[in-house]
Order: sequence, then structure tokens, then C-alpha cells
Amino acid sequence: MTVLLCDKPAGITSHDLVRRIRRERDCKAGHAGTLDPFATGLLLVLLDGATKLQRFLTGLPKTYRATARLGWRSSSGDPDGELTETGTIPSSLELPTGNVRQRVPMTSAVRVGGERLYRKAHRGETVTTPLREVEIFRADLLDRDVECARYEIECSSGTYVRTLIETLDDAYCSQLRRTSIGPFRVEDAGEELSVARVGELIPAAAEALR
Repeated sequence: MTVLLCDKPAGITSHDLVRRIRRERDCKAGHAGTLDPFATGLLLVLLDGATKLQRFLTGLPKTYRATARLGWRSSSGDPDGELTETGTIPSSLELPTGNVRQRVPMTSAVRVGGERLYRKAHRGETVTTPLREVEIFRADLLDRDVECARYEIECSSGTYVRTLIETLDDAYCSQLRRTSIGPFRVEDAGEELSVARVGELIPAAAEALR
């Protein structure tokens, strides 16, 4: 019963990575917080009995490094969508902070009508997706050039960073990397934490283990 800290590469889904680990270790496995295929960074993979901790880990705040490509739009808000060059650079690069209402994108894994939205999107269907209130604790502009702006964003669970970037209007999220989940850091990828150690870091999880 351990929690494995993984650094997910781009080009695969979170499920792909979990399935590979499940096959390699011949054990039950799940994860705590989906990353889009284009995104990289920290994914917590829960092995065997550690899956009981999932509900405590998915709700932890997250930190991301995000790159906004300026003067372009994407049909999905990320590099996997249909890209259109507008040539218009946003007049302000400030992202909203505090409590923010976001509409869940069609490319998300949220279920509507018993089916995940991305499956509907793959068939070309569109539906009215639910609104979700999230909290953006900070959205720091790290640097910018003519083509891109780079941010460090700390936010509540359930935040869609690509949707946040789209508030700039003529921009989409071209790169996204999750650097932390609560007290867990991507720099520690490769470590395996016992459920007892996780309980020390997350008091609420410790109660569930008793």
C-alpha cells in the first residue's frame, strides 16, 4: 500500500500511465487527479490499499507552470485543438484570482448524462456543460516575450488552467506542467510513500486509516 510520485510525460493520458504501472507491478492502481495528454508533471499513483486515500488527495490544491501562446486561439484551449492565428496580442496579461466560475470544457473527463464529455466531443457533439466554482490563490506572470507569457498558478482542485488562460481572449495554453499537489512535489518523482507517511502529511487521510 504505497503512493507513487510520478512525473507524467506529454503525449499520454493519466490512465495510460496508471495502466502501465498496474501491468508492470501486477497490482491494483489508481490516481488522484487527471492531467490532460499534453500536460506533464506530478501524478499521484495509488497502489493497492492506498486507493482508499483517493478522496483525500484529489481535493488538495495544485500548482502549475503554464505557457500562454499569444495571438492565437484553440478550439480546445490547448495545443491538441484546432489552432487559429488572430495576430492580436492581449492588452492585459493579468489572470483572474480569487473565486472564479468556470464552465467545464467539452474535452474534460467530467460525466454529463452518464458519459464523459470528451467522448461526446470526439463524436462532434456539443452540450451545455456545467459551471464550477474554483479558487485561484495566485497567478504570477513569470516572464513574457512577443509570442508567449509564462505563469505560475496555484489553485484549488478542479481548476481548468487552459480555461483560465482563455480569459486572455487571444491566447491558449500551449504548455502545462503540474509542479505540486498539496505537500507533494514533482522534484520527488520516483519516491514511494507508505500510507502511514501520507497520513503524517495529510491529517484527514490519517483519520481514514484508523
